[in-house]
Amino acid sequence: MTAAQSTVLPLAVRVTSPLALVLAAYLFFAGHNSPGGGFAAGLVLGAVVALRIVSGLQEPRHTIGLLTAGGILAAGIAIIPLVFGEPLLDQVIVERTVPVLGKVKSGSALIFDAGVTLIVVGLVVAVLDGLGIEDLAEPDPGDDGQADRVSAPEGELES
Repeated sequence: MTAAQSTVLPLAVRVTSPLALVLAAYLFFAGHNSPGGGFAAGLVLGAVVALRIVSGLQEPRHTIGLLTAGGILAAGIAIIPLVFGEPLLDQVIVERTVPVLGKVKSGSALIFDAGVTLIVVGLVVAVLDGLGIEDLAEPDPGDDGQADRVSAPEGELES
């Protein structure tokens, strides 16, 4: 049975995807103060994308765009401190007071983590695209669901 013939798999992926996206957002923002960050969030998002592709809910796309945007973002944030005479990957922290939330603090590492997340998701999509995983979601028109049987070469008798 292929993923396109299953009724349970697409439903399960649709139900669990929002929960996984919330987990990815938590891991992304928890980053530097506790375990998590761009790489962990990227793996969770990559898993969501992989499940959606295998279940036939979406096709792998934007691979080059994700990898390019992530690389440019991460490299740019890493190199910008050099322009101001600071060490490579130096972090700038900004604090603001927001009316409803109060004091909000963020740093340039958050933008770097966004780049890492895009790279990880792009790599997952590229691997799935390279393996031709979207073909698994579509049933083969000539497939009857049974495994191919190997027959004995002509002229040999079965005992």
